Amino acid sequence: MSTENPKELLPELFDTGPSDALVEKLADAMTPGFVAECDPIEAERAGAFAEDAMSEADALASSIDLNRPAG
Repeated sequence: MSTENPKELLPELFDTGPSDALVEKLADAMTPGFVAECDPIEAERAGAFAEDAMSEADALASSIDLNRPAG
C-alpha cells in the first residue's frame, strides 16, 4: 500500500515553510488507523480551522423577533 505525498496534496501548506515535524505528522495522519496529535499552532498551519462562522450582523438579521405581537 502506498502513501501519497502530503506535499503533492497540499502544496500551499508547504510553501509557507512548515517544520519537518509537521510534515511528518501530516504524512502519519494519512495512515489509516493512526492518530496524529497536533498542537493548536500546528493545526492552524495545516489549515484545520478555517474561520467560516456567520458574522454577528448576519446572526442578528436571521433571528426571529419573539417579542413582536402575533398579527
